[in-house]
Amino acid sequence: MTDTPNHSDPNDTTENTPAPVKKGRRLRRLFARVVLLGFFVALAGGISVYLYFSADLPKITQLKDYRPPTVTVVTSDDGRKIGEFFRERRIVIPLSDMPPQLLQAFVSAEDARFYKHRGIDLFSIVRAFTKNLKAGAIVQGGSTITQQVTKSFFLTPERNYRRKIKEAILAYRLDRSFSKNEVLYLYLNQIYLGHGAYGVEAAAENYFGKPAKELNLAECAILAGLPQAPSRYSPFRYKERAKQRQIYVLNRMVEEGYITNIEATEAMATPLDIKPRRNWYIEKVPCYTEYVRRYVEKKYGADALYEGGLKIQTAVNIEMQKIARKAVTQGLEALDRRQGYRGPLGHLSPAEAEQTAADLALDMEGKNITEGTILKGVVEKVDDKSGEVLVRCGNRRGVLPLSKMTWARKPDIHKGYWEVRIKKPSEALTQGDLILVKITGTYEGKGEWGAAGPGADTQELLSKSELWSLALHQDPASEAALLSIEADTGYVKAMIGGRDFQNSQFNRAIQSRRQPGSAFKPIVYAAAIDKGYTPATVIIDSPVVYLDEDRDFTWKPNNYERTFHGATLLREALTKSMNIITIKILKEIGVNYAIDYANRLGITSPINKDLSIALGSSGVSLLELVRAYSVFTNLGYLVEPTFITRIEDRDGNVLEEAIPIKNQAIEPSTAYLMTSLLKSVVEEGTGRRVRKLGRPAAGKTGTTNNLYDAWFMGYTPTYVTGVWVGNDKKAPLGKSETGSRAASPIWLNFMKGILANRPVKVFEVPEGVVFAKIDTETGLLPGPDTKKTLFECFKEGTVPTEQSQTLTREADRDEIFKENL
Repeated sequence: MTDTPNHSDPNDTTENTPAPVKKGRRLRRLFARVVLLGFFVALAGGISVYLYFSADLPKITQLKDYRPPTVTVVTSDDGRKIGEFFRERRIVIPLSDMPPQLLQAFVSAEDARFYKHRGIDLFSIVRAFTKNLKAGAIVQGGSTITQQVTKSFFLTPERNYRRKIKEAILAYRLDRSFSKNEVLYLYLNQIYLGHGAYGVEAAAENYFGKPAKELNLAECAILAGLPQAPSRYSPFRYKERAKQRQIYVLNRMVEEGYITNIEATEAMATPLDIKPRRNWYIEKVPCYTEYVRRYVEKKYGADALYEGGLKIQTAVNIEMQKIARKAVTQGLEALDRRQGYRGPLGHLSPAEAEQTAADLALDMEGKNITEGTILKGVVEKVDDKSGEVLVRCGNRRGVLPLSKMTWARKPDIHKGYWEVRIKKPSEALTQGDLILVKITGTYEGKGEWGAAGPGADTQELLSKSELWSLALHQDPASEAALLSIEADTGYVKAMIGGRDFQNSQFNRAIQSRRQPGSAFKPIVYAAAIDKGYTPATVIIDSPVVYLDEDRDFTWKPNNYERTFHGATLLREALTKSMNIITIKILKEIGVNYAIDYANRLGITSPINKDLSIALGSSGVSLLELVRAYSVFTNLGYLVEPTFITRIEDRDGNVLEEAIPIKNQAIEPSTAYLMTSLLKSVVEEGTGRRVRKLGRPAAGKTGTTNNLYDAWFMGYTPTYVTGVWVGNDKKAPLGKSETGSRAASPIWLNFMKGILANRPVKVFEVPEGVVFAKIDTETGLLPGPDTKKTLFECFKEGTVPTEQSQTLTREADRDEIFKENL
């Protein structure tokens, strides 16, 4: 038998391998297969999860055109900010307008590995997952700056793992589609940093009152500490917490190598000048800004106004506005003092006085109290011997001298109260009275006030702070409005709609319709001049009676002083604001004609079709009257008042731009004759208080029945300004409070302020106007018996041709006067 050859593989050691080794190999192979299978399962699961959660995710490419809601800014004529409107206060700026240390501070505090990861930081996620697992709830996030961007733009703020998965997917996509700087640009302009500020630029303005590019390292660290909890670390409310968070950010910057320990220490020691958040709306020109807001919202819509980032330039001049505010305040306070003291706000027992003082002290905390500040105070002692009153204002005290309260008399219209002055403080105040006072400075008297008030407490307070010098104050009961335009452009340079915008947003310069009284007369006189009247026309001032048969009404108008002047030149009639002559003129030229004429001058309010409009019986707005008077100084051209000079959208496209358009409303010669007549009102008539202006000016007072409304409408060659004074609830202003007394001082103080240091200009005389001497009694050319002459202006072809005679001047005049009687 032949043996079978052995063909076994020399590498096959199976038969020689021990059993345990064989088992180990099989297990390793099984494990490898399981791991591989697990990998594929995990991969499939990951893909499934990715596909499931990413199915309805928004496209990252939306952020390529980043156009978030931004602030609409309103500026004055010189570009200074006067207001802003927004739903989210955001001002978008490029990274180049942010200091490098600001970017480094945010990266250090929020995402130290920002420049290393691909939108998701797995290390941070694992760390946060572990802490959340231990806590049994979500107590820490592992979000990167990229994830915060995706959450802000695309996701809801709830904290759960479904949202975190979506956030991670979007963050990865964002990192692949955008550069790191582009992500930072989105983040630093979008993030909420407290107190209504979105983005670093708005936050820098909010907290430090300056743009982001001017921030120092200490300020950068403050902002970078806010994203975690803006309300908790607010430097406005919690300065210590904000400081601790700042220190944390600076230390992180050191750890990341952005700054040195020395730089961090210096930043920690840098004083922080936290600015109170500015309310641009109230702080500058609130009434003007509110008018602009309403206009823009009506024309362009709320979304454009509050989210569109518009740039609105207005015609308002801030300095002129300040002068206007001061003039109105002083005028109303003077009016109020002429009417006497209405008494203290209340009277307090000693216990109530202590509690009130404590409450006032709390209310005064954090407020900027300076000279001119008005405060509540409690009268602690009245000393008639020294003529002084000790007043406690919170935890401070002041002395009120008799000289600063002599106006505090009890009103008595039967005794001419406006001339009476109190002779001792006790006539007006008693201990325990709660009053208003104005700080006028530091008390420099020698009175011994240490024993006044509540014993040792008084001594302690007085030793800690100096005494104020005070003046008795009373909030005016009346209101006022002022509106001033630049004559040749129509630009509205100043507008005051009321005494205090915070108490009332009603704009009395535009929204109110009040009777203008005699301020309407120039419109009637201008209409008469175009009907053939001249400044030398003679009209008889005598009693008249009008019967309205339709209403069974008899009207017996009278002059203000209830006297009659007989034959009167038209110039003198307007200068002295004679009612009867104005009514006669209106009757002759026709009511309908006068109304049409008023419409040509810019009066749009409805006007009654009766003779009473000669005395200003139909309500008009201050804006309408200013517009009408501007026709006179513009030599017959009507220029529409302009509030907004330019509006741009966020991209710089011009939406509208004001171009002054002049339309001829009346003849230039008529306009000049009216200016000449109204100059006489200022120089010799009811507006003579305005002579103190010391330069050419024309104007007219207006006073309504029962002294409900007081007006002064006036102009120079440069500006047209109107002032109204009255009460919202129709009530008399007080005895003798006419347009001359109540309104013209406000006009004068305002015009003095805005024209100071400006060259004097004269009114231009147009073609078609000639001058001739006339007899001031007859309006004819001077004769041999003429006693007084006047160099009068006329339209060409209307100069008198007859010479004045004695008979004409005396006998005829007296006869005509008797016939009218």
